[in-house]
Amino acid sequence: MDICVVALGKIGLPLAVQFARSGHQVIGADIDQRAVDLIEAGVAPFPGEENLDAYLAEVRAAGTLTATTDTVSAVAESEVVVIVVPLLVDRAGVPDFRAMDAATASVGAGLRPSTLVVYETTLPVGTTRQRFAPALMQATGYKLGDDLFVAFSPERVYSSRIFSDLSRYPKLVGGLEEASTAKAVAFYESVLQFDDRDDLFRPNGVWDLGTAEAAELAKLAETTYRDINIAYANELAKYSDAHGLDVLAVIGACNSQPYSHIHRPGVAVGGHCIPVYPRFYLMGDPTAALPAAARMVNESMPAYAVQRLIDSIGDISGKTVAVLGLAYRGGVKESAFSGAFGVVDALRGAGATALVHDPLYSEDEIRSHGFDTYSMGDRCDAAILQADHSEYQRLSRSMLGGAAVIVDGRNCLPASTDLTVISIGR
Repeated sequence: MDICVVALGKIGLPLAVQFARSGHQVIGADIDQRAVDLIEAGVAPFPGEENLDAYLAEVRAAGTLTATTDTVSAVAESEVVVIVVPLLVDRAGVPDFRAMDAATASVGAGLRPSTLVVYETTLPVGTTRQRFAPALMQATGYKLGDDLFVAFSPERVYSSRIFSDLSRYPKLVGGLEEASTAKAVAFYESVLQFDDRDDLFRPNGVWDLGTAEAAELAKLAETTYRDINIAYANELAKYSDAHGLDVLAVIGACNSQPYSHIHRPGVAVGGHCIPVYPRFYLMGDPTAALPAAARMVNESMPAYAVQRLIDSIGDISGKTVAVLGLAYRGGVKESAFSGAFGVVDALRGAGATALVHDPLYSEDEIRSHGFDTYSMGDRCDAAILQADHSEYQRLSRSMLGGAAVIVDGRNCLPASTDLTVISIGR
């Protein structure tokens, strides 16, 4: 079939490649001319996604994937449109729908009768039905379930391993009415291939959740669960610090029993998903106590890491502290809701000079986020490890200009280091 994928970012481009590798003709649409030019040249516009370079070159050589900045014309040539435009949020997690509204308007301008439109961007419950479907119907004059079919199917993949995740995890689908659901299920069954898994309560594959709202809630629920779980792990870590216990040993013991799945504590919960989607859930259920409490706990962890440093070396006013890691997690060049922001704020609030280092970012890129930069080997008084990049596994006093103390915000430094390591919960 002819498929249009709207937005060729870290999720959209791998999806477009997956669809093309499954035997379909795909047009990717993006407003970024540079990204379109690179994709047309068979070059991924971002690094770090396993197999993307090879698979992209393969489908470009086969002619099954093209890219354009003309969304309207791309939609007009397609019988299925998949929208993966990022839903931007502010630091409080409040969504800004302007980019998605603009993309929806472009899609509406190009839609032909009987087209299936699927939103994969994570949304507050009810958004597909109450915001986007009415916009598409108004733009086209089409009737839902007759000339127009709309569904929601959340992306459930992890950057750097998207292709393997697409086959490992069930694809959740819900339409705005039965015909839309049926079309969406049939579509995803034709573009995805699934691993056999004996740990699921039903066969792996495309799972019909019945409604768009159920599919929207499923994505928010699974992500909010992780935020609540991490908050509990962080509470255990604080208790362990106060009583001289090793929280990782405690959690490992708990998880040896099949009904316990406690996550790991750490300096911050970052990324586009876990810090954001509980806020989306709370938009629909503002009295929910656990998601709100979890957000409060997890947002307090950068300041807690700084307090751990103060408890160890005393007043840090006037001291220089290196913050290691701008990225929100190791090995991924992405700073969305990174703990670096909270750590730097807390250090500055305590009167310290905060300098930021990250092996994945240039100094100019770090400065563009409002930070002063740190170079390995320069003098500092202490450090806080914020991202567990593999490059930091070899940290030593000489690499920190003689500084002896580091707060290991990810509990990942080896015991062999000559640094005095202050962990979270150990």
